[in-house]
Amino acid sequence: MRQRQAVAGLALALFSSAALAGPDEDWATYGHDKGGQRHSPLGQITPANVGDLAIAWTYHMRPPAAATAAPDAAAQAQAAADGAAAPRRAARFAGSQVTPLVVGGRMFVTTPYGRVVALDPDTGEELWATAIPGPGQPSLRGGEYWPADATHPARLFFGTRDGRLIALDAATGAFATGFGSDGVVDLKTSEVMNGATNQYGMTSPPIVFENLVITGSAVQEFPAEGAAGDVRAWDARTGALVWTFHSIPRPGEPNHGTWQAGDRRRSGVNVWGFMTLDAARGVVYMPFAAPSWDRFGGDRPGDNLYSGSLVAADARTGRYLWHFQVVRHDIWDNDLQAPPLLFDAQVDGRTVPAVAVVSKNSLLFVLDRTTGEPILPIEQRAFPASATPGEAAAPRQPYPAATPPLARTGFSMAELAELTPEHTAACRQWIADNNLAPGGLYVPVGFGQPTISFPGTLGGANWGGMSYDPARRLLIVNTMDFGQVASLQPDADGPLPVERGPVFARFQAPGTRLPCQVPPWGRLSAVDTQTGQIAWQVPFGITDTLPAGKQATGRPNIGGAITTASGLVFIGATDDARFRAFSADDGRLLWETRLEASAHATPMTYAGASGRQYVAVASTGGSFLDSPLASDTIVAFALPTERSR
Repeated sequence: MRQRQAVAGLALALFSSAALAGPDEDWATYGHDKGGQRHSPLGQITPANVGDLAIAWTYHMRPPAAATAAPDAAAQAQAAADGAAAPRRAARFAGSQVTPLVVGGRMFVTTPYGRVVALDPDTGEELWATAIPGPGQPSLRGGEYWPADATHPARLFFGTRDGRLIALDAATGAFATGFGSDGVVDLKTSEVMNGATNQYGMTSPPIVFENLVITGSAVQEFPAEGAAGDVRAWDARTGALVWTFHSIPRPGEPNHGTWQAGDRRRSGVNVWGFMTLDAARGVVYMPFAAPSWDRFGGDRPGDNLYSGSLVAADARTGRYLWHFQVVRHDIWDNDLQAPPLLFDAQVDGRTVPAVAVVSKNSLLFVLDRTTGEPILPIEQRAFPASATPGEAAAPRQPYPAATPPLARTGFSMAELAELTPEHTAACRQWIADNNLAPGGLYVPVGFGQPTISFPGTLGGANWGGMSYDPARRLLIVNTMDFGQVASLQPDADGPLPVERGPVFARFQAPGTRLPCQVPPWGRLSAVDTQTGQIAWQVPFGITDTLPAGKQATGRPNIGGAITTASGLVFIGATDDARFRAFSADDGRLLWETRLEASAHATPMTYAGASGRQYVAVASTGGSFLDSPLASDTIVAFALPTERSR
């Protein structure tokens, strides 16, 4: 028998899983709804009273027995998965980007300490906790809930970093009977591994449609050959494979001709972020990442579908419906990874089903979600050729005509930051010493000479993506202006003729967390979906280490925002360890509080048993931004009880 740990009281053992069917006041999937709007109908917390929010409860994800060795192992595992520097052996915490789910009086949390837990959402009290055997941690960003049917109780699904799909009984935390082998399906099948033994896992939740669990994957970025990035659907009751969508089309499949004959074994072209669903139409929307390797494409000429593409498929069968390629022949690591956001657009007095997509390139595209045709106009713009031998960059890329880029797309020396003399001098010296060349959107990385690229490899936008306020018809998106410095150089002995050059760094003063260009370094924007124009845009985050009066710089950020019916935007994300509420009407900051660590996670909101509205967020630090791992908490905020009635 597989080793298990499940802790539950008698009352929970008798708890009917049928009661776990949740209303809109719950938060039953990552995006609140399957279309990823991340909008709650709750309105108890308003712009007038949000300043009264206080901590209602705090839950520590790190179990008491894991005070030393276990958390350190988890932190090491996260660093490896995220491509970050390995933490010191003394590390006490592991990073989490989880968005908890609340369904029918239970909160579900995947933790970075090898456990999945259910909490009382009114108190944070632990109801059950299940240990996950094996070295792979539960998925970094959370799980997915499947309601009970006539023959099976409700289940919680999540992936692991070592390539397993796990189902737990939502009422008890026990491994789901009848699903795979003792509640576990091995995702590392021969069909996707291509004979490889290297990285394959899940860092984001799957998505459930009817009785299917649809999974993406996290795979290698180098070398080129390895595990496939195919999307697959599994029977939620048995774990049997139902369909596979080949991310690199096979002979006879649509768009096969954009690859060479030997590219079936190529890795990348995966959905490591979030998928969304049009449940009424039975359509799944899949945002695919770049191919491996994502800095040189001389060995993969052409547009390379479905890399950098939003693909719509029949959710029941996996049959291809349409695609829109956001980035052709990606040589910038410009992954799509944010959830495609579904909403109803108003076009010439009629309602059009729409999907909006944003990625690291900071460009926003709005399409008809039934056809893939543009709703807001798109141009085909010319961009520079590559100087790297053997490389053929795409001569044109799609570019939105209505919405300007939501983050910086270039740099010149006239835009060098002048916040302190020391910072300016350090940046100027670093640029001169390394002969850095200004670059920009879709400017190929320099061959020999390092290029300052905007947006950088973190974006622009990242996996946090957008939320939607349906009353105001606004898309809310957080972005960062965080450049990347890189170059390519010859490699006579490698699998490719080029390799990464010696200078590879964020565009910030050495030894600091201060970008070298003028602020803002992070932004929060609202886009009017009827016109595509920016309705408002504000700097997002502060730099505590700068002198007073110069701290409102905006900050790099990872995570997303949510909106509420009362006109609030809640968001953590920034590396300044704050949690904030903004006005959806004009972007005014209405409330902020300091956290123990940065909240590189998307928050959520829900109604408790008495109707009291809570807003909860994970606060641990970590992420691609290497924020200090300083906490292990889920923090829930609410109004004082006398004001919540």
